[in-house]
Amino acid sequence: MGDPYAQKMTNRTFFAAKTDLLGRVVTVLRGKLESRALHLIAPISRAFTAGTIVEFISTDETAAGPGATVNQIGYIAFVELTTGGILLAGDTVEIDGKVVGTIAGYDDTHMPNHQNIILTTGGRTTGEDLGLQPGAPVLIRGFQS
Repeated sequence: MGDPYAQKMTNRTFFAAKTDLLGRVVTVLRGKLESRALHLIAPISRAFTAGTIVEFISTDETAAGPGATVNQIGYIAFVELTTGGILLAGDTVEIDGKVVGTIAGYDDTHMPNHQNIILTTGGRTTGEDLGLQPGAPVLIRGFQS
């Protein structure tokens, strides 16, 4: 009975407040796939230390979320997180001052090398489509209760 998943304590309301996370684009990506089969893990949160490299991937699949499989994707960027903290499904991601998408979930395919972070974007946007450049600032919005 001590498992938070069994007690349904794993949605955003479980988190009272959290800080923003900052980062910078280190590699801009291009390319889209129709049948990637990314298996998003069940947890809605992940902890990251400063200096961690993550990969942002876009999807237009409306059912994308923790526990789902995502097929239609676009590759956005590899990002170095310059501050540590917690990311949650539902967090808003801004790159170079523009909202890019919302975190849908995480795929562990390339762990421990890097975490795939899937963003719902309304389209399968690539970093090249967005005109991103290495060094562009990244902001993942926190919140106060």
